[in-house]
Amino acid sequence: MTTSLPTSLSFNDAVDLAMSLADFERSTHFPGHSTFHLERVDMLAAQLDDVHLATPAIHVAGTKGKGSVSALITSALSAAGYTVGLYTSPHLHTVLERIRVGMEPISKRDYAALIAQIWLAVERVEREGQWGGVTFFEMMTVLAMLHCRNIGADFHVLEVGLGGRLDATNIVMPEVSVITSISIDHAATLGDTIELIATEKAGIIKPGVPCVIAPQHSPDATRVFDRIARERGSPMVSVSDRFSVKSLSSDLREQSLTLTGAHKSYTLTTPLIGDHQLENVATAVAAVEVLRERGFEASDAAIARGVRDVRWPGRFEVYERDGKTVVLDGAHNPYSISRLVETVRQNFDVGRVVLVFGSLGGHSAAGMLRELAPLAPEIVAVQSRHPRSARAPVTADTARAAGMNVVAEGPSVAEGLLKAIDLARPQDLVLCAGSLAVAAETIEELEGIEPEIYENLVGPVNRPPKDSA
Repeated sequence: MTTSLPTSLSFNDAVDLAMSLADFERSTHFPGHSTFHLERVDMLAAQLDDVHLATPAIHVAGTKGKGSVSALITSALSAAGYTVGLYTSPHLHTVLERIRVGMEPISKRDYAALIAQIWLAVERVEREGQWGGVTFFEMMTVLAMLHCRNIGADFHVLEVGLGGRLDATNIVMPEVSVITSISIDHAATLGDTIELIATEKAGIIKPGVPCVIAPQHSPDATRVFDRIARERGSPMVSVSDRFSVKSLSSDLREQSLTLTGAHKSYTLTTPLIGDHQLENVATAVAAVEVLRERGFEASDAAIARGVRDVRWPGRFEVYERDGKTVVLDGAHNPYSISRLVETVRQNFDVGRVVLVFGSLGGHSAAGMLRELAPLAPEIVAVQSRHPRSARAPVTADTARAAGMNVVAEGPSVAEGLLKAIDLARPQDLVLCAGSLAVAAETIEELEGIEPEIYENLVGPVNRPPKDSA
């Protein structure tokens, strides 16, 4: 680790410094969850004059939909005239996406300046603290808080990275906490039952702070949230009790819905597709209503504009390539895959599906493939660049063991996608899923986006020649 920085730091140098920190999100060596703690990130924030307390926060945890809910809240508050920071993970194409103002990622110049501003504090924590070096995620979390303070943001919406109780974002004292739908994910880290996972997510519930709970599909999760909220004196806002949700119409561009509450109703349109997104919209609106109850202003019209104008890539996006329909989605656990299958069936007259599939270690590839089996897909197994990506031959073997038809293996997502498009007929559907990394690399190939490549943290690149398309 360096002990001095040049007065002007380039973006590439800033990224290299950031990536020199331990990155358990991408590393193949993941510590046990029991070794996680908040002392190190607390010390880092304290070195920067308690930056975690500088901006009113909205803290969002959950298994499925927390990114969409975070984006919806940000969009609604931005439409109400507030300056809103948004912190999410992981990123699709560039590290800049993790720190946004409204829906716009920060600039390379701002990112480099923030690294220069925080780096001496990062070094001091490693040198003077008792807990080792700051991790990449901890540094990025505090970096986002620092940017919000620098620009005088009115709100900071923070998406939990993993779990909640011991996540680096959990040093905030929010205006409102939000927990989205809970299902089994990261079982080796968070536990293999809904009750254990819900307990970790409930770690963001703070004494006296309202907590908005999205519709849950397990009574075990609801019981955990109710118990912990009562123990901590946190007013619990059940979205299911607050609103009834009705779908009005849906196509591949947008869907319309009504939210009907005891005292207020909304008619809304959103570009986010799928029944699960109706739940996410209801959850975001409930969170903004709680902020209004706490004295912040946000009109019904602003909420409607925010829901309409939200942009959140990698979630049920539809493209056309060479006369073939391509759908991509970042679904990466069995529950989210089941919702994806529902959305596919609602929007397509499903005939033959060519599936581009790849997963990350620690996620249930077999479970996801079981949920995809009713589509009877022909599978192209792929491996993304993500260092924890399962190898394509291993994925192919998993699919064959489940009795599924593997038609090809791609050494990269890009090559697998091109094989799938070549195999598909005009009336077929090419579906890309299994991890957010697969969704990201599909978008890169379809849109010609050059991703950031981190040489010390990368799987196979193997991008096809541009003229191979």
